[in-house]
Amino acid sequence: MPQTAQSHRVLPESACRPPCDPGLVRFRTLTPISVTPPFLAAFQLWRRPLSLPTDTHIYGDGMRLYRANPADGIVWITGASTGIGRALALHLARQGYTVAATARAEDNLGSITRESVEMKGRIFTFPCDVTNETGMERTVIAIEKTLGPIVLAVFNAGAYLPVRGDRLETTNFLRSYQINVFGTLNGLVPVADRMRDRGYGQIAVMGSVTAFFGMPSAAAYGSTKAALNNMLEGLRFDLEKMNIRAQIINPGFVATPLTEKTSFRMPALLTVDQASRRIAAGLRRGGYEITFPRRLVWPLKFLRLFPKPIVFFVLNRLTGWNKRPVGPRKTRR
Repeated sequence: MPQTAQSHRVLPESACRPPCDPGLVRFRTLTPISVTPPFLAAFQLWRRPLSLPTDTHIYGDGMRLYRANPADGIVWITGASTGIGRALALHLARQGYTVAATARAEDNLGSITRESVEMKGRIFTFPCDVTNETGMERTVIAIEKTLGPIVLAVFNAGAYLPVRGDRLETTNFLRSYQINVFGTLNGLVPVADRMRDRGYGQIAVMGSVTAFFGMPSAAAYGSTKAALNNMLEGLRFDLEKMNIRAQIINPGFVATPLTEKTSFRMPALLTVDQASRRIAAGLRRGGYEITFPRRLVWPLKFLRLFPKPIVFFVLNRLTGWNKRPVGPRKTRR
């Protein structure tokens, strides 16, 4: 139980001593303190085996923050027709979850339903365009009316539209923000409202390591992921007061239809199955940020401590972008 404001304070020993003559005060010999250099501490931490944090996060009156399980209700995943969303939906269905899958591509959604027939859980499809605010709210109502309460929502839908500084235009910026940012908000708003009424829930938003830095050709995509990271951090303060767990997912480079459009070298590339397993583990027992692989993420986070010239140098070496010539100018209207 948290201590109340009336808890008794224990005074330090020095406060109980009678005043003395300053001339009689003698200095004590200080014992040297062993301090581990920062670089050595980082190296020692790097060598330790990775262990996900235990579920000890508390909220409000000391109750443990909610985490979804198959018996409580439904998992809703957007962008579930391909890539990480599809793999995650199948993975959670194998674990016994009932999954509501949303995407625009109805054909792929039909195949994912058929794949789940023999699994412990089931996948049901609810097609919708995430940029349609009214349609997303109706989808939430339809899911809960048909299957039950949404206890875990994974907002995964996103688009990677390349933007280069030598061929600037606004179209890909506008479309990226419509899908990645406002497409997430169109689902998050009605879901969070219903979770608040029930008094529990879990929300996960798909970010990216491109949120850490500006990456070549990813000015639109990376800035939307940085916006989602900042947005969820701000919302987390209030969501957790309502027993709604918030998590941001910042995976490294994953071989999906999105990354097929990427024109730079992607280090530590993972398959969608590898990514979905790590995301599922993070949803089940991870903390606020689910990020992987460690061999890519930790060096990138460490790189953020350095001055920008060093950052640009390292990213140029990683992506090979500095060896590319300037592209042709966009045709003027």
